[in-house]
Amino acid sequence: MQAIRSILVVIEPSPNESLALKRAKLIAGVTQAHLHLLICDKEHDHSALLSVLKASLLEDGHSVTTEQAWNKSLHETIIDVQQAEGCGLVVKQHFHDNPLKKALLTPEDWKLMRQCPSPVLLVKTSKSWAGGTILAAIDVGNSDPEHRVLHASIVDHGFDIAHLAKAQLHVISAHPSPMLSAADPVFQLKETIEARYREQCKAFQAEFDIDDDHLHIEEGPADVLIPHVAHKLQASVTVIGTVARTGFSGALIGNTAEVVLDSLESDVLVLKPQEIMDHLEELVTSGK
Repeated sequence: MQAIRSILVVIEPSPNESLALKRAKLIAGVTQAHLHLLICDKEHDHSALLSVLKASLLEDGHSVTTEQAWNKSLHETIIDVQQAEGCGLVVKQHFHDNPLKKALLTPEDWKLMRQCPSPVLLVKTSKSWAGGTILAAIDVGNSDPEHRVLHASIVDHGFDIAHLAKAQLHVISAHPSPMLSAADPVFQLKETIEARYREQCKAFQAEFDIDDDHLHIEEGPADVLIPHVAHKLQASVTVIGTVARTGFSGALIGNTAEVVLDSLESDVLVLKPQEIMDHLEELVTSGK
């Protein structure tokens, strides 16, 4: 988070205060990142609103540029501008999707989460981050090198947000239910499964000074447990990873980040493995 030099802020053309801008200003105030404000609209001119916002931000000491653009769809417009401006973070307000519409059409925010080559912060609430709880959701059951790096990135970003907001960092990882038929005896008992998962967490617990009281290893599906624990802790932000599945497999399987997006009551920061971000950047650059 500290390394972010430019933030793309998607502005809703509304007289109400932009929740996305509120979050971006908080981050930029600590990181000194440049703010690039974007309104996605092909029909109406919003130059007056952008001018007012820019003047206010300049007066507050921020570095800021503005743009109105449109290219085929909302998520494609955002990604095009993110690439053109070299933004290391996209901040956008999330609006709850109609369940029927979501069943028929892939929501724009899902497409943005899957295809954007940078981290995406989806803002859902005006609740202050200050002094609250930040929840980092990881899956330590996936211990291949790519997932280990992603887990470290999720906890690292959670730690950064907790630091800038003077908040507490909690970490959650869901584990599967015991199976007597499992080939590995570890997965036949709940106690041994939990012990294995806790062992996998020791390295980042030591690095980020996370004690056992702030580590939640619980049995059950991640898409149920993450919103449950976030609600119990009254989390301000949930940091989660996505494997960025696309196409038919993505529609069938879904990603935990997508499934929990509407059920979480907190803001959601979505990260992807570096290898996937690099691949997405190549696809965007090549125009595929």
